[in-house]
Amino acid sequence: MRQYEHLQCGPDRLRVGRWRADPSVAELTSLVGTRPPERHSVEKGLELIASRGFRRVVTNALSPAEQVGYIRAGFQVHERLHLLAHDLRDIPPAPTGAVLRRGHRWDHPALLAVDAAAFDPFWRLDAAGLRDAIAATPSSRLRVARVDGVAGYAVTGRAGGRGYLQRLAVHPERHRHGIGTALVVDALRWLRRHGGTMALVNTQEVNGPALHLYRSLGFTDRPDGLAVLSFEFGS
Repeated sequence: MRQYEHLQCGPDRLRVGRWRADPSVAELTSLVGTRPPERHSVEKGLELIASRGFRRVVTNALSPAEQVGYIRAGFQVHERLHLLAHDLRDIPPAPTGAVLRRGHRWDHPALLAVDAAAFDPFWRLDAAGLRDAIAATPSSRLRVARVDGVAGYAVTGRAGGRGYLQRLAVHPERHRHGIGTALVVDALRWLRRHGGTMALVNTQEVNGPALHLYRSLGFTDRPDGLAVLSFEFGS
């Protein structure tokens, strides 16, 4: 997994690490289960990050309430995300065609190749990012879709009754073959089978195909939404 450093910034504890494959960009986040940081805590974190030579800082996906301290410290919105939820009651049938199987560590290079084809550079996962996505929740499931080779994959996480579609990637050459639908339906069924009561997923506001897929499978938009924030040193 990626190496993170924990920072004590006033009353708040923050976590900083490199943003995926870009060594000049840092990711600043709160620790899980802690309150959103105040402005002076974020500013202290920025001072420490600047001393380590980073030129830019981004956050994880934050709710409006979580964004306040960052915005007051000078962060701006990099990209807004839709947040969608599924109650796991009515799950549509899976399409035929794609063969799904359990994913393994030796699949990771092929999965990262699919990820690189499916996402623009800012959002692509590197090897550490994929491992982080799999390890982000107490229970997780990695599924691989094959159609003449690896065509897509999904990482689903579970914490108590809440599930998270952590990552869904389908190679652009395999769009409109039912692969995304098969992977999402498989994830929803797994969550319900293990006692889940809700599944959450976020996606870029500009990602029309993903939004259409999730809504067609019964996901509904949450009103608050999320955003990734960014801070440029020297701006």
